[in-house]
Amino acid sequence: MGLNTSEKIRIAVTRSGKTMYAVAEETGQTRQNFSNKLKRGDFKESELRAIAKAVGCELIISFVDKETREEVG
Repeated sequence: MGLNTSEKIRIAVTRSGKTMYAVAEETGQTRQNFSNKLKRGDFKESELRAIAKAVGCELIISFVDKETREEVG
């Protein structure tokens, strides 16, 4: 089983050398709000894009067929 979105964000933040607080500020969120969203795994696509930009990553969202495991499109 793969990592969930919050786990991926934590790894990306660590690899970037930034703190969670710094990423929260760069994405226009309070530290508490960012922390709460990480706990719930509750991010809008626009927030994920901002986080990816803040940590120097590219956000790729895709649909994968559950039966064949092939990416759609």
